[in-house]
Amino acid sequence: MPQVTGRPEVSGVDHRRRQGVEEFARVWATALHRAHYVPISAEERHRVVTGLTVRLVAGILGDQADAGDGQRIGADLVAAGFGAPEALGRTIAIVGSRLLTDLRMAADPTLSARLSGLLAEIAVGFVSAAHDRSLQAQDSVRLAALAAHTRAEEALRVSEARFRRFATHDQLTGLPNLTLFTERLGRLSAAGTPFDRAGVCCVDIDDFAAVNDVLGHQVGDLLLRDIAGRLDAITDPRVELVARLDSDRFAILVVGTTCAEDAIKILDQALAALAAPFHVADTEVPMTASAGVAEGPVRDGNAAKLLRASEIALHWAKADGKATWRQFDRDRSKADAARYRLSVAMPAALRRGEFTLAYQPIVDLRSGRLTGVEALARWQHPQLGLLGAGRFVELAERTGLVVAMGNQLLEQACHQASRWQRRQPGLYASVNVSVRQLRQDGMAGAVSQVLDRTGLPPDLLQLEVTEQAVIELTGVVIDTLTALMKLGVRIVIDDFGVGYANLANLRALPLHGLKLDASLTRPSTPAFRPTATHRPGTDDDFLATVVTLGHRLGLTVTAEGIETAEQADRISATGCDNGQGWHFGHPVPPNEISDRLVAQNH
Repeated sequence: MPQVTGRPEVSGVDHRRRQGVEEFARVWATALHRAHYVPISAEERHRVVTGLTVRLVAGILGDQADAGDGQRIGADLVAAGFGAPEALGRTIAIVGSRLLTDLRMAADPTLSARLSGLLAEIAVGFVSAAHDRSLQAQDSVRLAALAAHTRAEEALRVSEARFRRFATHDQLTGLPNLTLFTERLGRLSAAGTPFDRAGVCCVDIDDFAAVNDVLGHQVGDLLLRDIAGRLDAITDPRVELVARLDSDRFAILVVGTTCAEDAIKILDQALAALAAPFHVADTEVPMTASAGVAEGPVRDGNAAKLLRASEIALHWAKADGKATWRQFDRDRSKADAARYRLSVAMPAALRRGEFTLAYQPIVDLRSGRLTGVEALARWQHPQLGLLGAGRFVELAERTGLVVAMGNQLLEQACHQASRWQRRQPGLYASVNVSVRQLRQDGMAGAVSQVLDRTGLPPDLLQLEVTEQAVIELTGVVIDTLTALMKLGVRIVIDDFGVGYANLANLRALPLHGLKLDASLTRPSTPAFRPTATHRPGTDDDFLATVVTLGHRLGLTVTAEGIETAEQADRISATGCDNGQGWHFGHPVPPNEISDRLVAQNH
């Protein structure tokens, strides 16, 4: 921007004209300020315009005018910031109308001609400079936009990288998370992967919740970091990735395997790394871990299935007692899936009345007569046919449905037993009762209502409870058994001899009888050879001792699992009261029991 200091000296201009220059510069500066705002002070604006005025006067009064003087003045006007079209218009108007008048030179034709030429040159210089400046501004904008775009792209890349890490890594341990682990598995299934097979090891810390509950979450977090560090330190080149899936569950991706043993070796290293006690916050924390492993082909999407398979195997390890590992087995998985399908179908089956009973004879070993029947649960499945109790009773126990099912089957048995009384009075029905049922408040009242509805005398209903109910006696169970005995219902211990029942409980509880487990009635295989100083008693001696114990306690003894006549005779010789088993009859529908009663009474 041109700077003018002091009063410019102009050759050939007297004092009077110098005053005209000052006056003209003041008017021109004011006009420019009104036409176009430039962020400079009034003093600075006056200096700039005075300098331009001096150059105009020199161009008019000079003996030899330079053709470029006017263009440079126009260009400098733009350079000073007055580049708007309004500034050019005001300049031409004021210079053309006032400059010669203010300089007292209006009557000179030569000067007027020179002024006209200068104005034309000023216009040319102004337009050219304004155009150049516009192009420069556009270039500056483009460069600034390009620079801003570059910075934005870089910031986006950094942000995406940060977000990517946040989305694919565990924030506590720094290990890859489930998202990244799943991605890697997916890549193994894609075309072009160098590996044909892979393995996944899923590791879960046993009872980790107790660490958080007892020592606090801060200690738990420190422990998780140490666990992650030990797993991540496995240096086998086949380990592609170690990830924290969630909470205390980790996974190891093993690539380039040839068989399941390759993945199992990595799993052994992992479990060995976790076997040593951890020292966290001045506390020694011993830990155990359970694990599942799955290995197989990775083509055609199979890699993604390996994680699920290893999780299923981990579930087996937990169910089998923890602190161990299991390998995925397709047959076991199919069996689990079949059991699950049965489990979820059971509530609807109960509503539809698909659960029914088969009855197995119980005979008096001395007379051979039918004295009772055991009601055994069956499921008339619409697709699978008739299912035995072994297929679904345990599932009902796990889900709690066994209570509703047991109540429904109890009523069926009592109805049927009541009908049989017309043919053989005194024939009792023996019904299995689960521990869950015994723990329900009001069970004795519910049984009483069933007996009232069906008309069955209480002494002809026998309830079989497992040894577990006697071993784990609680107040509710004792109260229920006592109330049932007061009703007159018979109570027997089922499968006696396999659950280590407390003999003191047998003596104190209101029981009617014992049902000896089939394992007691079968011949035993000696675990060692007899010696001169130790000769074990015979199977019959042992069985007779058990029967005598039952009789001494005032209990009726029934032997289960009798399959042959010879076995029946041998057990009868021990003094056992009743027998049950295939020798006396398989579980059959109620009409076959009815036919047997008719034949027995004729």
